[in-house]
Amino acid sequence: MRLEDAVVASRKRLADIRGAAEGLRPVVRAGRVTQIVGLLIEADGPDLEIGDLCELGGSVLAQCVGFREDRLLLMPLDEVTGLSAGARAVALGRRCSAPCGPSLLGRVIDGLGRPLDDGGPLAPEAWRATDGGALAPLARAPINQALAVGVRAIDGCLSCGRGQRLGLFAGSGVGKSTLLGMLARGTAADVNVIALVGERGREVGEFLRDDLGPEGLARSVVVVATSDRPALARIQAALTATTIAEHFRDSGSQVLLMMDSLTRFAMAMREVGLASGEPPTSRGYTPSVFAALPRLLERCGSSPTGGITGFYTVLVEGDDMNEPIADAARSILDGHIVLSRALGEAGHFPAIDVLQSVSRLMPRLVDPEHLAAARRVRHVLATYRQAEDLIDVGAYKAGANPEIDRAVALIAPVRAFLRQEVQERSTWQESRAALLAAVREESA
Repeated sequence: MRLEDAVVASRKRLADIRGAAEGLRPVVRAGRVTQIVGLLIEADGPDLEIGDLCELGGSVLAQCVGFREDRLLLMPLDEVTGLSAGARAVALGRRCSAPCGPSLLGRVIDGLGRPLDDGGPLAPEAWRATDGGALAPLARAPINQALAVGVRAIDGCLSCGRGQRLGLFAGSGVGKSTLLGMLARGTAADVNVIALVGERGREVGEFLRDDLGPEGLARSVVVVATSDRPALARIQAALTATTIAEHFRDSGSQVLLMMDSLTRFAMAMREVGLASGEPPTSRGYTPSVFAALPRLLERCGSSPTGGITGFYTVLVEGDDMNEPIADAARSILDGHIVLSRALGEAGHFPAIDVLQSVSRLMPRLVDPEHLAAARRVRHVLATYRQAEDLIDVGAYKAGANPEIDRAVALIAPVRAFLRQEVQERSTWQESRAALLAAVREESA
């Protein structure tokens, strides 16, 4: 090729490259805060996708939650004190992730994976994105093996399977945290992952010290976001705990995931939705709340390698079991355990109302004799409850109704079976034997 032809060809290629470059929009890695209104921060950059992280003013971590015209809608994961309009917004080039691995056992961390205890820096074996999806429906292993949790009322009458999801429904102060501590200490699972979402700061220390104890903490990872933390930080605590549980499951472990509470997760989602401009629907909850609940809960389950069994507390407002979050959770979960304020006030602990509770998978988890005994307990409780007013005032006379007579004879051993001291632990075999003995008292 002649020199003149080579020069012409080179100029043509440069012109083509220049033309292509002019059609590209440059990637902006920084911008400025333009407005702060309540929980919402607006910025004119950088270029982010939904879920991406950025740093505001050199110290405040924020996440992109939406867009308004040509501006970013950001929400903080840290406190925003000292942040001003015009503060620099810098893209971090990453999304939220969680530390994972056996070295986290016995540790207490926040939703961003930062240690809250005095155990020193974390040494995770991996970091895993927290916005993962659920197992594919056909990739789930069948739930056909029971998981002992050490609580007689649950193992006996509301048996839970490996990979099952159950809700603990109760009003405030009925014993949800105490029951979670009993589950953490008594479960046959390999690992506990506990998310304390929106808890009072005082209750976190009390739960770790009194309910969980050193024995329970040694086999647990605790993720905490107290009620004073920003809404996104509370949401992130739930996602981080679920991600850590998924890592243990994929490593071959049976994991017990406990979240207290699902209601406060939904409340945090409502704060984000309302601040972003979503319309309120049922009791102020936005549509994104009811879309987020199944995405979170469906991440539990069994795979061919391991399983995550989930217990989620649901704080029912005014003891209304049909309020929106309770109703939505019941439709997604594989069973619900109701804690009764009346039983708690009568000194019956754990205050599990067996008649209002159900484990949808129990019939496939236990043998026929066990299942028949559990149904017998339900029948005794239901029959006695119907006749209780007559019995209490002395209006019922023995012999008038054989079913009521049998319920009166069995109610004491049944109630004794359902009661359990906080520090008392019952193995699966012990719970089954006690259940059968309770309903055989009739022949004694």
